[in-house]
Amino acid sequence: MSFTAKDVAALREKTGCGMMDCKKALTESAGDVDKAIEYLREKGLAAAAKKADRIASEGVVAALSENGRAVLIEVNSETDFVSKNEEFQKFVAGCAKAVLDSDADTVEQLLTASFGGAGTVEEALREKILTIGENLKIRRFVKYSGVTESYIHGGGRIGVLCAFDTDCADKEGFAEYAKNVCMQIAAVTPLYVRKEEIPAEVLAKEKEVLMAQAINEGKPANIAEKMVQGRISKYFKEACLLDQPYVRDDSLSVQQYTEQTAQALDGHISVVKFDRFEKGEGLEKRVDDFACEINKLTGK
Repeated sequence: MSFTAKDVAALREKTGCGMMDCKKALTESAGDVDKAIEYLREKGLAAAAKKADRIASEGVVAALSENGRAVLIEVNSETDFVSKNEEFQKFVAGCAKAVLDSDADTVEQLLTASFGGAGTVEEALREKILTIGENLKIRRFVKYSGVTESYIHGGGRIGVLCAFDTDCADKEGFAEYAKNVCMQIAAVTPLYVRKEEIPAEVLAKEKEVLMAQAINEGKPANIAEKMVQGRISKYFKEACLLDQPYVRDDSLSVQQYTEQTAQALDGHISVVKFDRFEKGEGLEKRVDDFACEINKLTGK
């Protein structure tokens, strides 16, 4: 029995499985839809697909560094309980290793990469969804090369990866400095490394808001303009890493701490870039209605 593209689309609609999986199922079952569904169920694909629309906003952020390359990755689960599961954590570590061992720059590319030589990342993900029993999603990752440092806070709730330009990487004291900078980023959440990186439109909008605030306070335009200049400095201290007061010694800015460390190590240090992931940020959160669950169980 032959099948058409419409048959593939219809099977996908019924099972929620991917197009290629549905095509293979119809091929294996000679176009028989019922047998194709059975094939997908036997392979565990239909069960994994059913879980795919469930909210996954828990999970962990993890980091891995090897041979001058580093990755920061977030993998989500439905519950915090699963995020502490050893098998889940091994899977996350395997995903991070797959990033470093491949040329993947996107999650879609990563899914096709090798997972420790045993199939693809997508196949490993599907297997974990079936064995763990929750929807799991590889949400995002970044990959750096060169001199880097990472920091994971709260068992994977927050992760930071930071890159440096320096000739001090092998000197005693640099690792402590780099870790402290990562902890600063985790704690104070800067948006940029330095004020020169702030897009012109973002800075213009911030000045517009500050100007409106001063005018609303009853200040004349010329005075308001001067107030904006003072207040924009405060914005820099909040938004820019190097302008922020250093959390372990607020008599110094992070820039001054960096310069002080470079001088002590007789070299140069510059913060190049950073990424900060917070588990589940921006995602819809799962809400459990306990009363509703009880009513379902009791048939009310």
